[in-house]
Amino acid sequence: MTVLQRTRAGRKSHECTDCRKAFPSKVKLISKATHQQIHTRERLLGCSQCQKAFVTKSALSCHQKTHHREGKSYGCNKCGKAFPWKSKLELHQRTHSGERPFRCRVCDKAFMVQTHLTVHQRTHTGERPYECLDCEKAFSKKAQLVIHQRIHTGERPYRCSQCQKAFITKSALVYHQKTRHSEGKSYGCSKCEKAFPWKSKLELHQRTHSGERPFRCRVCDKAFMVRTHLTVHQRTHTGEKPYECLDCEKAFSKKAQLMVHQRIHAGERPYECSQCQQAFIQRSDLTNHKKTQHAIGKSHGCGECGKVLSCKSTLIIHQRTHTGEKPFKCNVCDKAFTAKSYLTVHQRIHTGERPYECSDCKKAFATLSTLIGHRRTHTGERPYGCNECQKAFFRKSAVLNHQQTQHRGKVSMQ
Repeated sequence: MTVLQRTRAGRKSHECTDCRKAFPSKVKLISKATHQQIHTRERLLGCSQCQKAFVTKSALSCHQKTHHREGKSYGCNKCGKAFPWKSKLELHQRTHSGERPFRCRVCDKAFMVQTHLTVHQRTHTGERPYECLDCEKAFSKKAQLVIHQRIHTGERPYRCSQCQKAFITKSALVYHQKTRHSEGKSYGCSKCEKAFPWKSKLELHQRTHSGERPFRCRVCDKAFMVRTHLTVHQRTHTGEKPYECLDCEKAFSKKAQLMVHQRIHAGERPYECSQCQQAFIQRSDLTNHKKTQHAIGKSHGCGECGKVLSCKSTLIIHQRTHTGEKPFKCNVCDKAFTAKSYLTVHQRIHTGERPYECSDCKKAFATLSTLIGHRRTHTGERPYGCNECQKAFFRKSAVLNHQQTQHRGKVSMQ
């Protein structure tokens, strides 16, 4: 069960063959509180109250004190809460006194517990002492590594009692139960009667009624309802892009953008249209597809020509084709546009900016739609098919041109 190896310092180390954890001596690995019982699931010490079993006596003692109140003798004189250890009571009392004795020397942030300060300091030093043996990804907290390793093992220890769906973390299970099964939904909005599983979610929602935006950017004075939205916005000023793709080294300011981008490399298209089975990388693309191709949710009609649009903002832009209004003007060549996004793309002609790069051939493009069309030359995907002759094309414009020239203007697509 063990492998003998030498550490960098030349000392002998005994390694567990199941998880590759190393111990300074064989005794430590296979002694009384054996590490290997974790893998064999051998539980020697049982709780007399609930029959739950544990590997070590200390784990059993901790369980009995925290779950069955055995030995709980340290009570808080402020709120009456009881604790199994005096040290736990002293930590708890700091929540009443506000005492934070452990202070960071870099940013002056203070903490109630020494270990919280230690973990915080890693944000300054960049230290990530906990490394995954499977993929070498490193973490600043041991708990983060434990959760991450479940991705490799497939372990999902937290199961929903209602639908049997399993989760990697307890917080994910709690969130699932509150949002899917309405467990604990008790915070209702007095304005619109919408209910939320957490008070913090209700407070954020109420800002949509009050218009409160307490988080303001010091550079451009733009205000936000949520602090995280301000943090992401500030990256437009600093240029910070902390989320980098390991395949092509492209970086992003938001984690969600990286996750969507990675689907390009993986070929993953998780959002499929129920009407035509066309699949998409992100949900917004599918929603837009349904609205534009299958008329789902179209409710905004133009009073001039009767054309129906998927959303009000699109209708406003469309109406400018009738009024001739072009409110967005280029400050270089004076050319004007009906939509701000059209102006943004146009300005790249002057700046030479090509922000969308192909990960296969490194060719760059001014618009995302051009990149998507180009990538199909690598993947061979031809999503636009002609109903008349079954010929398929990379772009929608190509199939329309084909139908007009080869089938006398018949415009029907698969």
